[in-house]
Amino acid sequence: MAHASALMNVMIGAARQTARQLRRDFGEIEALQVSRKGAADFVSNADLKAEQTIFEELSKGRPKYGFVMEERGEIEGPDNSNRWIVDPLDGTTNFLHGLSHFAISIALERDRQPYAGVIFNPATDELFWAEKGQGAFLNDRRIRVSGRSDLSASLFATGLPFKDRPGRTLALDETGRVLEATAGIRRFGSAALDLAFVAAGRFDAFWERDLNIWDVAAGAAIVREAGGMVSEIKGGTNFLTAGSILATNTTLHDQAKKLLAG
Repeated sequence: MAHASALMNVMIGAARQTARQLRRDFGEIEALQVSRKGAADFVSNADLKAEQTIFEELSKGRPKYGFVMEERGEIEGPDNSNRWIVDPLDGTTNFLHGLSHFAISIALERDRQPYAGVIFNPATDELFWAEKGQGAFLNDRRIRVSGRSDLSASLFATGLPFKDRPGRTLALDETGRVLEATAGIRRFGSAALDLAFVAAGRFDAFWERDLNIWDVAAGAAIVREAGGMVSEIKGGTNFLTAGSILATNTTLHDQAKKLLAG
């Protein structure tokens, strides 16, 4: 692997430890007990076990850091500058349907800004990681956002609101405009991997609304270190908590923002 700092080794170690059990659970998907958490939003035993493993591993590595976790919420730590932002299983619906597009997402937020990120798909063994000022990587290989500047040749990714979630009309309006102006849209069901794919140049842009901080924090850190731009859809900087994100290369950012504005 490319040289990783002690911090990154803690994060990558936690992701890999968690991945072992997710692989086992993914192989036994029919045996999982699933509880209803909301309309078309499921949480599995695998999700809860993964979060516990990440919590234990990160706590050992950096015991003073706080947490924001999808299932157990916010946990304050003695260190007020640093906290972990964790989604133990992004793409739960894919996971529960036997689709191998899901990821462990771990970010370090430092002074309320994304500082480092790890996004790991255990099914494909693709590990995306980045630390501020050190570049972005896919396993051992340095990655960069795409160099594409022509909107009509660009591939976008997004997520669409599912049952009982607000914002469907707006999302479909935006999707229609993007379809008319670009080479196409992909909707794969994991915001973390969508952002990682922007960082790797597989997608040229990603946008979505009504996301949580654990959906985007790691991906934002990786996209930035890969040379990309991350903002709210309208261009603001509060994408971690505003529930709106647009990630692109630097050339396409203004074009994408204008396109989505209608």
